[in-house]
Amino acid sequence: MAELTPPPAERLRPPAGLWRRRVASFGHAFRGVGAALGSEVHLRFHAFATVVVVGLGFYYGIARLEWALVAIAVACVWAAELMNTAIEALTDLASPGFHPLAGKAKDVAAGAVLLAALGALVVGGLVFIPKIFPF
Repeated sequence: MAELTPPPAERLRPPAGLWRRRVASFGHAFRGVGAALGSEVHLRFHAFATVVVVGLGFYYGIARLEWALVAIAVACVWAAELMNTAIEALTDLASPGFHPLAGKAKDVAAGAVLLAALGALVVGGLVFIPKIFPF
């Protein structure tokens, strides 16, 4: 049986520029969010709603679990909206003219945003309605 020997130290080092590329990828991601905020009215609405919800959370002093649920709901809506924006852009690039499948792709992506937003609305209602209207 062959002995297991540790690999040379050179093979354990990450490739040159790996960290620089990883940091740059965050820059690309933030640029993408900024571009979407600049071009998508619905995303600006979600940004406004996020500010309102965070403000309400601080005002009512919601619990840690409630913060977690609100954060997950907000993140899901933002992620769905960004994916919708990306799918719309790619669909417009691939099919500049009308095509039924292009329309279907856009409609399904918009449906994902709708479901995420409705889920976030339910979470917001469960968290905030008892605080706003104590029964």
